[in-house]
Amino acid sequence: MTNNNNIKEMLHSDIFSHLPQTSYLPRWGVLLLDLLLCTIAYWLSVWIGSGFFNYLDLRSQSVPLGTQYLVVMAVQLLAFWAFHTYSGILRYSTFIDTIKVLLSNISTGAVLVAVNLIMDYTTGSHPLLNTVLTIYVPMAFVMLFSLRVGVKTLSETLEQNQGSPRVMIYGTQTAGLAIAKMLRAAGNIPYRPVGFIADENQRHGYELAGLRVHPLNEKMFEWMAKRNIRHVIISPIKMREINPAKDLQIFIDHNIRILTTPYFTQWDNTEEIDMQRIGRIDSIRIEDLLERPQININTENVRQIIHKRVVLVSGAAGSIGSELVRQLQQYDPQVTLLLEMAESPLHDLVLDLRTQFPNSRFIPIIADVRNRARIEQIFNEMRPDIVYHAAAYKHVPLMESFPNEAIQANVLGTKNMADLAVKYGAQRFVMISTDKAVNPTNIMGASKRIAEIYVQSLFRKLQKTDPNCTKFITTRFGNVLGSNGSVIPFFRKQIAAGGPLTVTHPDIIRYFMTIPEACCLVMEASTLGEGGEIFIFDMGEPVKILDLARNMIRLAGYTPEKDIQIVFTGLRPGEKLYEELLNQKETTLPTANDKIMVARVREFDFDQVSKSIDQLIKTSKMSKPFTTVTLMKRLVPEYISNNSIYEQLDPQ
Repeated sequence: MTNNNNIKEMLHSDIFSHLPQTSYLPRWGVLLLDLLLCTIAYWLSVWIGSGFFNYLDLRSQSVPLGTQYLVVMAVQLLAFWAFHTYSGILRYSTFIDTIKVLLSNISTGAVLVAVNLIMDYTTGSHPLLNTVLTIYVPMAFVMLFSLRVGVKTLSETLEQNQGSPRVMIYGTQTAGLAIAKMLRAAGNIPYRPVGFIADENQRHGYELAGLRVHPLNEKMFEWMAKRNIRHVIISPIKMREINPAKDLQIFIDHNIRILTTPYFTQWDNTEEIDMQRIGRIDSIRIEDLLERPQININTENVRQIIHKRVVLVSGAAGSIGSELVRQLQQYDPQVTLLLEMAESPLHDLVLDLRTQFPNSRFIPIIADVRNRARIEQIFNEMRPDIVYHAAAYKHVPLMESFPNEAIQANVLGTKNMADLAVKYGAQRFVMISTDKAVNPTNIMGASKRIAEIYVQSLFRKLQKTDPNCTKFITTRFGNVLGSNGSVIPFFRKQIAAGGPLTVTHPDIIRYFMTIPEACCLVMEASTLGEGGEIFIFDMGEPVKILDLARNMIRLAGYTPEKDIQIVFTGLRPGEKLYEELLNQKETTLPTANDKIMVARVREFDFDQVSKSIDQLIKTSKMSKPFTTVTLMKRLVPEYISNNSIYEQLDPQ
């Protein structure tokens, strides 16, 4: 009874627990199976030789048949090792595997014949039967080849019966071929490649790696529908070659789920395939579908400003700040000061930067831009040459509830940073603003507009007496995809939860840009600005949020309104249906970059504005929100509240 219990414990131990989950035969298993087939082939060769060639007296050989068998198997084993015939997965055998098996058998036969010739020349007799060898070599090859073909055929039949998702691979270049090999080699990936899709200008109608290459047309989609193929995989390299918004829409229209793989540089460069790493095939990012032509910035101009300078980034751990810090490193600043109020995000950022940029110097600084004494201490000690001011409160509905906090962070914080940049001789000060500052309808947008007014009027006053004063530059962004709290991550969570997706209004539209684009604009503004400008970005056509929601549902493999519902919740406080990049009274001028324009805005007298802003800041500390908002509306007459309790303060 004890022995039975021990056996049961051993079978349920970690030693054997993995066997039911093993989806492929290990290398040693393939090797043993090949040797078994070679053993059968050898003794069949002996039987055939003795039966059809009666003049052979097998028993008269000086070397016993058993010894001959051991010699043949030893040489065969060395040939297997030399050509690594056992390294592949049987069900994914290719033409290369067949060649390896063939070469190993030919090599085995050649070595054994050479042994016979040498022994015959030196001793006058050969230890191995040439006739048996002549039969053995092709017979062993046929058996080994049949094993691989049989396992592959059986595996494909079982996979088809089990309903494994079949996928098409978009692109026939090296990257697409690599994906096909990856999917075949990685046993735990549930996708099975069944064909390639060629671009319109590419040749099709032939086979690549055993898979048919199809043209991208309606017939192909009909062919996919008949075979229930609902997935297409695209390599990240292919993504860079196409215009996703244009070239991938056809798949979305046919309810095809788009998948992508990691960059090849992220695959583990080892002989063993890292199954978990390769297994990460995720739905394509919606950011890629909104991608616009890449912004081309003058990197040499940026380098001249950043190289060997002390650069300070406020809000460094935020979405824009962290990406900005990363992009700045290619221009080799002397040191990058990471000013941030949030401890944990800053800690994570520093760990990531030290891994990604081991040769760059970073100084993390915990500080609040609202604390003037603390910020002055930093400027006095570090003396930054360039300041990128990204710290701000940005969420519209929250700031509508806390106008005093919005003024403290967005206006007082900007004022402190700007004043101290001037006092301690910073060369450039780049403020990150928002399109919500144009004709603002909410607290957040109005607070950013007041901050814009302050830095612009400050520069104009300084320039009158000192042409070499700190250059103040403002950049206005639209909605940044993927940033903290933006609509994309929010929709993703809702889809993962099974829906519904909440959209505020069926007609709401927004301008979108990616985080890297936003940071490119910031750096370009650093070089183009001579002081006092507000730079805006040509963001193309606005995107309807409802269309964005539907596309995200389709990309996740679901049908809008059927699998996942879309619910309209109504505009939030301070929100409007559309955003503007320019005030109606403003005009734009072109720059050296055709994607960037300069907004000519109304000028303000600094002395007058400064007194009003000081009063606003003082009032915001008194916890009287209606009084604070009243002063804001005086400073920014175009600020008309929308869907807000502060509408009663607007003229009727």
